[in-house]
Amino acid sequence: MSTTSSSSSHDGGDGGNGGGGEFEGPSHSRQRFNNAVWPEPFLEALATQIAIDAALSFGRLAVAPALTNLFQVCRTWRTVSQSDLLWQNLTRRIWHRHHLLHPTWHEEYIYRHRTARNFRLRRCIYTTLHFPANDDNTNEGLACHRLALSDYLLAAGFSDGSVRLFHLPTRFHLSTFHPHQRNHLGPFSRAVCGLFFSDDRLIFASLDGDIHVASINDPGATRRAHLGDVVTDGVLVDFAGCNQWWIGLYAGLPDRAFHVRNGNTEELVYIGGTLTNPDAVIGWGLLNDLTEHIGRIRIASEDLAVGFTSSKVLVFDLRNQITLREEEVMRHINVGEEEEEVVGDINVGAADAYDKALVFVNTRGVANVRHVSSLEEICRFLARGALLGCMNGGCSFISTRGGIRVWELDHGEYLYIFRERIGDITAMVADERYLAACSSDNTIHLWDFGAR
Repeated sequence: MSTTSSSSSHDGGDGGNGGGGEFEGPSHSRQRFNNAVWPEPFLEALATQIAIDAALSFGRLAVAPALTNLFQVCRTWRTVSQSDLLWQNLTRRIWHRHHLLHPTWHEEYIYRHRTARNFRLRRCIYTTLHFPANDDNTNEGLACHRLALSDYLLAAGFSDGSVRLFHLPTRFHLSTFHPHQRNHLGPFSRAVCGLFFSDDRLIFASLDGDIHVASINDPGATRRAHLGDVVTDGVLVDFAGCNQWWIGLYAGLPDRAFHVRNGNTEELVYIGGTLTNPDAVIGWGLLNDLTEHIGRIRIASEDLAVGFTSSKVLVFDLRNQITLREEEVMRHINVGEEEEEVVGDINVGAADAYDKALVFVNTRGVANVRHVSSLEEICRFLARGALLGCMNGGCSFISTRGGIRVWELDHGEYLYIFRERIGDITAMVADERYLAACSSDNTIHLWDFGAR
């Protein structure tokens, strides 16, 4: 059962994260519109370049007005706007969307634009998701630590190793997946440390290093893809993946921070990295205490992963298994009359990466938005009191004691605070339609910004 209420509109201008990248020419394998064929490939290329430039300079929401001006020049130019291949190219470039949820790519583009604008204006439907109690008819001691979203599903990973699956259109609880049982080292060794969707599969991992694969179409069926060994590998503090790659971030032993697997064969292809070397002792402590955030790993694009600890942000090339960029983020604190200590300055719980951008907040409440590829700064904003955070392609969502606050990512403009006060948050996730958060009472809160 769920309860819903609509959040009211909040005034604000257009914005959003830049899209685009290297320009590729238009497709020529399409039907010609009329006998005057020569301008159409040129105009298609021009429209694509204008869209990319507008997104990079002013944000994704600036693309539609720029194209409208172009298509109003004359009838021939308006004809180009009827090319669904053009809209397919634009949807992939601007919204990084590669499959359809609507009848045409033009409709898909319009939907993505309107949904992004809804994020800007706080135009959404708020819902709470509920699930049945455990076999002992109680959820006492249960805590949600990870959330994942797909087009139609939400998965929530809990401290007992279980994962609950919800159907987003109906808000119904579909099934609960449980890990295979075995001996455990520490009370929280089974706790879910990461989960993601890959086609019709749900992959989730626990602190002890176990990785399980569940079939979405076969409720309750769970297969253990890897048996973890904390003595050899350390504690798996975070886990992320996509169709092509799985990556685990470990702490507890030196020079074994990253474990990379082929997402198709599930074969281990790389072990190495020093990102969590300074956090070995704290890593082992997670088996007894889940309150500290040691590190985060995120797959920003198909081949790039971003890792965070309290002292460093790092970009890792999954295909070639090399570190592309890294930066230490430190600060000095006084420990005596004339002594100083250098400590990490990143709030790991509020760090995230999505597509071409990443966000982290330092201990003084300054949030930095960076390009993933270069770690160059895009903007910064003040987010004092940050506890947890997540992001999508256009916004950063940061939980504070006062509620969830939202900033846009192009210029760091503060947009609004959600009216719903849900208490302490244990997990957050966002995509291009939804924001989901789980509060300490195990209520899952969902904000749906989808255009209607």
